Amino acid sequence: MTTSSTKTQHYRAIILGAGQAGKPLALALAEAGWKTALVERKYLGGTCINYGCTPTKTLIASAEVAQLARRAAEYGVRTGPVEVDYQAVKRRKDELVAQFRKGVEESLEAAENLTIIRGEASFMGPKQIEVQRPEQGTLSLSADCLFIDCGTSPAAPALDGLDTVAWLTSTSVMELDELPEHLLILGGGYIGLEFGQLFRRLGSRVTIIQKGPQLLENEDADVADCLADILQEEGIDLLLNTQAKRVQRSESGQVVLHLSQDGQTRQRTGSHLLVATGSTPNTAALRLAEAGIEVDEKGYINVNDQLETTQPGVYALGDIKGGPAFTHISYDDYRVVSQHLLKKGPATIKDRQVPYTVFTDPQLGRVGLSEKEARDRKLNILLARLPVKSVARALETSRTAGLMKVVIDADSEQILGAAILGAEGGEIMSMIQIAMLGQLPYSRLRDAVLAHPTWAESLNTLFTSLEN
Repeated sequence: MTTSSTKTQHYRAIILGAGQAGKPLALALAEAGWKTALVERKYLGGTCINYGCTPTKTLIASAEVAQLARRAAEYGVRTGPVEVDYQAVKRRKDELVAQFRKGVEESLEAAENLTIIRGEASFMGPKQIEVQRPEQGTLSLSADCLFIDCGTSPAAPALDGLDTVAWLTSTSVMELDELPEHLLILGGGYIGLEFGQLFRRLGSRVTIIQKGPQLLENEDADVADCLADILQEEGIDLLLNTQAKRVQRSESGQVVLHLSQDGQTRQRTGSHLLVATGSTPNTAALRLAEAGIEVDEKGYINVNDQLETTQPGVYALGDIKGGPAFTHISYDDYRVVSQHLLKKGPATIKDRQVPYTVFTDPQLGRVGLSEKEARDRKLNILLARLPVKSVARALETSRTAGLMKVVIDADSEQILGAAILGAEGGEIMSMIQIAMLGQLPYSRLRDAVLAHPTWAESLNTLFTSLEN
């Protein structure tokens, strides 16, 4: 439902952005009888469905099948040459995104007490906004409570010459009609690694440039190095300790990166350039100062432990408030706000666990403290380590790459954190997370009867031998 009235329309709640926090919050508030408006400038469903989890993991699945087909002989299976139909791969991704997006639209449109407004919102006062609607003019809205779930966008680094080349983001790279011949990737974080491996497996040559000494700079070095070895074995060229200084377009239309590595200059030439060096909050167009909403030095919205901004009654959820940029964190933000407002409960974001999975193959599942973080805190710890090649299920399935590592409090036997780099690493990490939530000592997992032969059974062996 839309309106062209110039009179200010009042709602009990206005939600800016239909992402993984905004969408369920809109449904919950509307179901509770709140007159609610949901403002979205483009696609319902947020980053996860439209630009993030759904499309990328769909592409990754196709890449994994291609790689497995190449390895068929290891399993005694004969196949012909593996060919990738990239148009079919892309079409499968687009169809799944459309299916998920349609499901979100139908659920929101069917809700009572909920009005969907398409357009670009900006603040005119503490709890008043205007919405610029395409071809429909401006709409003025006010609310008792207002919620900001506008997310982030890929950031452009300060790189000389970047404006002279048609560089790609994590969004636009998925809209290519043809596979890159040679994909240059700036950034060795999880976005760069996931795209690097999937395009390599689909048939592209790939070079990843990372300014630091290791990939995934927040991980322990042994875990990051293990993953680097896996990627290099697949033919990905990794340049660590390498700074991009300048980029230009060659006469033949290629992208030329001028690099500095260990004090020496070098070049890399590719057909396409993917920039995966960070993100920036979508706050510029919101005119937050008009509402008395404070942001940090990077533009992320400041919130308290209940996600309320510096303007009472205005909340920020999801990536736009900074912190871990994961879909499940955005959804948990919805849980905190809805419990706080609808159930008057003590929900808070303070001290919540932040699990995540890097969807390389093998996956890297992470939760809690790393070894480095624990030692920096001078905690008395024990380490459980196990190479994946020691797991029966890994040998049986020929998926032996990786490393399992858990940090344990030596005094209480409580698990402090885990990094599981291996097949189904995210699932095994989640089992360990459940043990952490239940405050089980590591010995309960060591001595548990787990079905054989499963990936889960590796926990018996993992916790058998500990080291300082």
